[in-house]
Amino acid sequence: MNALSASVFGIERSLSGKAWRWRGGNMDLSGSSLLGPAGLEDDIVGQLLMSRGVPREDLARHRAPSLRAFLPDPSEFRDMDAAAERLAEAVMTREQVTVYGDYDVDGATSAALLIRLLRALGHDARYYIPDRLLEGYGPSGPALVRLAQEGSSLIVTVDCGAMAHEALAMAHDVGVDVIVVDHHKCAPELPRAAALVNPNRLDEGIVASAHGHLAAVGVSFLLAVATVRTLRKRGWFAERPEPDLFALLDLVALGTVADVAALHGLNRAMVAQGLKVMAHRQNIGMSALIDASRLSRPPSCSDLGFALGPRINAGGRVGESTLGVRLLTTDDPAEAQEIAAQLSRLNDDRRAIEQAVQEAAEAQIERQHNRSVLVLSGRGWHPGVIGIVAGRIKEKTGKPALVIALDEETGQGKGSGRSISGVDLGAAIIAAREEGLLVAGGGHAMAAGLTIATDRLSALADWLDARLARDVTAAMGGRSLLVDLAVAPGGLTPDLVTTLDAAGPFGMGWPGPKVAVGPVRLLKADIVGNDHVRLIATGPDGGRVKAIAFRASETDMGQALLHTEQGRQLWLLGRAKIDDWGARPQAELLLDDAAWAD
Repeated sequence: MNALSASVFGIERSLSGKAWRWRGGNMDLSGSSLLGPAGLEDDIVGQLLMSRGVPREDLARHRAPSLRAFLPDPSEFRDMDAAAERLAEAVMTREQVTVYGDYDVDGATSAALLIRLLRALGHDARYYIPDRLLEGYGPSGPALVRLAQEGSSLIVTVDCGAMAHEALAMAHDVGVDVIVVDHHKCAPELPRAAALVNPNRLDEGIVASAHGHLAAVGVSFLLAVATVRTLRKRGWFAERPEPDLFALLDLVALGTVADVAALHGLNRAMVAQGLKVMAHRQNIGMSALIDASRLSRPPSCSDLGFALGPRINAGGRVGESTLGVRLLTTDDPAEAQEIAAQLSRLNDDRRAIEQAVQEAAEAQIERQHNRSVLVLSGRGWHPGVIGIVAGRIKEKTGKPALVIALDEETGQGKGSGRSISGVDLGAAIIAAREEGLLVAGGGHAMAAGLTIATDRLSALADWLDARLARDVTAAMGGRSLLVDLAVAPGGLTPDLVTTLDAAGPFGMGWPGPKVAVGPVRLLKADIVGNDHVRLIATGPDGGRVKAIAFRASETDMGQALLHTEQGRQLWLLGRAKIDDWGARPQAELLLDDAAWAD
């Protein structure tokens, strides 16, 4: 029987309505309260790697993912050599260079990476981050022309530019060279640029296109490698030290995780190594950001997505768009502390704004229950939080979601979308733009942005429904949760968590292991914080389990857990983590699902 078709403990309908399936084979440790004999740790990690697509003969490379093992030759990417030559020339001739970044975390880290690289090469580059509300996404023609008039002869756009045909044509007409470093979907016709480096170019080769999952900051790192190599060949380092490219990996890790890029292959290696760099706190701004996030330990992968990333994003969403780049490039501890504190305050403001928009958007969901793609819109919604809200609604409904903030003065809406695995929303938005349904639009498989005339909203919703209904149905058809292993309650230990983490870092495309724990009976179930369900359970082996299900009190699963009959047995399913708040570390479960065991 295929491992993915085998049910876990016969569970075909859990409390959240899903079947449980083994991801890559039954690692059932439910009969043991300990990790077990020597060698079991390797068996667990090996199984986790193979169930995520690693061939048995390649396990050694993936157990400890290094940059050396996964870094491709940057020259495999189209225009990479041209971009490196042009940037190296600017360094050697002291040209004025401006890095033009997007206002999100990927854009901020990409810009900061190139600025720090250029500084290490003895070149003080400028940066330009557009205002989300006033200028919108992507390079602005007038802004590029203004930068040229102020003396920049080379502009490097990062995390944007792949679809900026008009803006780059304006830059070309005034004689400024533009290098585009991007990862978003490209159209067949590329904009006019000195070089356009993007693994998602339609004319890209096999090696480079296999790296289409890179975030823009990952592509920027490859450009840094290529530029240093070019300067080395030209003898630039004969009397000066080479920059430490490895020290830039903390920026790569933050941008990659925050942009929800798939964490396999090169991305996983860069994030794994970047977390090590981050733990050393060499970047003063990053160190201040960690302190502002109230982390007393080295950041984990989840911290990048849920603590550090949102603070950088808050500047571009509801504050000043340049704050993230300023923080990540400053060498002044006092300035870093001040900016990090400001970003934390803005992040608190963002949460309040986000909550209001989310409630208004969710009120529209019921009217679209027959839609395959949810298109939700409203006047007065803050454009800076619509992407977050789209992600929340996607998670809640299991469907792709577009959230659009309407502007009465312009008669247009700015939208942001988030998709589900198996549904390429970015390609659909590009096609909708080519059909004339949108003023502008683009993105990648899991996320997209758009500008639309208000009177075209209904037409867009119908068009997306027709185009993506089959993909959404297929993606949602196998509504099952994949389980990696099962343990008895006493087997959920800090040692087990440490073993599981050895197969990380985990994220999009490299899912964290799901652990089934049980059977258990609940000793306590209550609501804590913002609608979170907290559980304390015990099993026949005497082991106790602490679990928490975030934002679950109003869900079917949450209600069932809160009203479970005394003594009734359950299986719990979720991510195991270390709870280090008490006197000694304990393992707990971040609950995804539960099912009756009797």
